[in-house]
Amino acid sequence: MNNQNPPSTSPFQSIRAVDYTVIFVRDMAAMRRFYEGVLRFPLTRELSAGWIEYQIGGNTLALSRPGRTAEDAPTPAGSASLQLAFKVEAPDVDRCADELVRHGVDLLEPPTNQSFGHRTLFFRDPDGNLLEVYAEI
Repeated sequence: MNNQNPPSTSPFQSIRAVDYTVIFVRDMAAMRRFYEGVLRFPLTRELSAGWIEYQIGGNTLALSRPGRTAEDAPTPAGSASLQLAFKVEAPDVDRCADELVRHGVDLLEPPTNQSFGHRTLFFRDPDGNLLEVYAEI
């Protein structure tokens, strides 16, 4: 039996933010068209054809082909690998929905006032990841 006391602090307690999020993509061209052409995220840098970055507030969103340290098989079609929630002001939830529809994006759920105090909008990117635009109401 281990009688050692666990350390009172962890070096991970120094983490103060999620600095960047990486989406491992199946179809880079379709994902770029979506994130740049539909969502209009400004391209920050393109390190290679397999690594694209967008700056969103204080965070970086990267699109990456799996490789190097992550040799995982691509997520099967029809399976989301993550959900991202983008915070906006309340009137912008409906404006975002209108823009998505204008670009032919199917809404999973149109703008809806939730009982927990958010107005939400749900849709998917070309790889099937679940995306949410929300506002506190």
